[in-house]
Amino acid sequence: MSATITVPLWLAVAIGLLAVWALVDRLLMPSARWFIRSRANKVLDEVGARLKIHVRPFQQVRRQALIDRLVFDDKVQQAAKAFADARGMPREVALDQVQRYAREIVPAFNAYLYFRVGYWIGKRISQALYRVRIGYTDDAGINAIPEDATVVFVMNHRSNMDYIIASYLAAERAALSYAVGEWARVWGLQQLIRSMGAYFVRRNSKDELYRRVLERYIAMATEAGVTQAVYPEGGLTKDGRLREPRFGVLDYMLRGFHTDGERDLVFVPLGLNYDRVLEDRTQLLSADEHARKPGRLRALANTVGFVLHQLWLLLRSRWYRLGYACVNFGTPVSVREWTTARGIRLEHLTKEQRQAEVAALGRHLMERVGRLVPVLPVPLVAAVMLREPSRAMSELDIKAEVGALVRRLEAGGARLYVPRGDWDYAVGAGLRMLKLRHLVDESDGLYSPRPAEVPLLRYYANSIEHLLAPG
Repeated sequence: MSATITVPLWLAVAIGLLAVWALVDRLLMPSARWFIRSRANKVLDEVGARLKIHVRPFQQVRRQALIDRLVFDDKVQQAAKAFADARGMPREVALDQVQRYAREIVPAFNAYLYFRVGYWIGKRISQALYRVRIGYTDDAGINAIPEDATVVFVMNHRSNMDYIIASYLAAERAALSYAVGEWARVWGLQQLIRSMGAYFVRRNSKDELYRRVLERYIAMATEAGVTQAVYPEGGLTKDGRLREPRFGVLDYMLRGFHTDGERDLVFVPLGLNYDRVLEDRTQLLSADEHARKPGRLRALANTVGFVLHQLWLLLRSRWYRLGYACVNFGTPVSVREWTTARGIRLEHLTKEQRQAEVAALGRHLMERVGRLVPVLPVPLVAAVMLREPSRAMSELDIKAEVGALVRRLEAGGARLYVPRGDWDYAVGAGLRMLKLRHLVDESDGLYSPRPAEVPLLRYYANSIEHLLAPG
């Protein structure tokens, strides 16, 4: 017996799409996952021989397994119970919230995407925008780090380019796992960021349950030896100066540290600086409470205008990229040696004592980071021209005053990057960048800051201001 059944078009389409999805999920996805996993393993075998700091087994565990491990962590379970009891809700509701937080935080590291795709993209973007340089590296100190130690790079935060440039320059040594803010939680971008081993962090969250889940993930990754990179400043500098540091993530890392444990925890200070920061005007504007903030359309128009202007300079052979970007790697700080020298054991301290010791270590690390911030041409020229903003100076006068400033910086132990080893060229390059951006005016061979752009010049001079402070 046969009969004809008529179904609505929308239902037929829905059934067809479900059938296609089932085919992809059951037949194609397993093959794709196997292919990607095999390529990732091949890359790990290739880079493992040259990496100073190896990729840990923890990073190769399937993401769902890490999520389950985090959700069922004893301390997370206790936090969920306390959260539910305090609010009179079923424990299952609190655990659902923990699940959401865990999925939000836990990355999905893929070696192939990190060392092949991510490294290639990072290198191309960095070199297209800047003349990227490594200024100073304490190779002896970094090479002396024990292979089983957990390594954390601690750096200042000037631009969102920091993520790209630091990862690119450190790729010969390690795969870095970053804490990334909520700004990057955009479909497509967040998947790529997770595959690069980064984890998402809600800045300034007051949710105690979320903070406990985040704490436990960071502690688990640290105990497993995962190499990480942190910005104690918490956000981008708004005026060019180093910001007052926060030590929450640092504290999370140290909570699992035991003086007699199997792993040492080693912090590597890292300083970055740029001749031009992409977000400079945006950050200055955000720091001004009374300034009128542009809407999204205006911000998009400004971005498009910037790109078109750079293309126009390129067509006229007047584009010199965005100047220099430089990174310095400093001497590692072993927590085991630090605590031994101070005669303390973190695991035995009271909460107040522990917070004081974490803050002391954090300030010590940020002081080292500050000393490592590279001195580049634009900040140098900006600092000299701002001494007397109303004074017009010849290029020869600028070079003479830069020379005096350089001697003062060198006497204080600052790390200066001299392009081509030639200070005349360096000053010329810095002055040229300021002229191209119309931050200084030239008249009859004399240069003076444009009055409306003094705050922006100050932003760059501030990047090395702390290096000129007495004592």
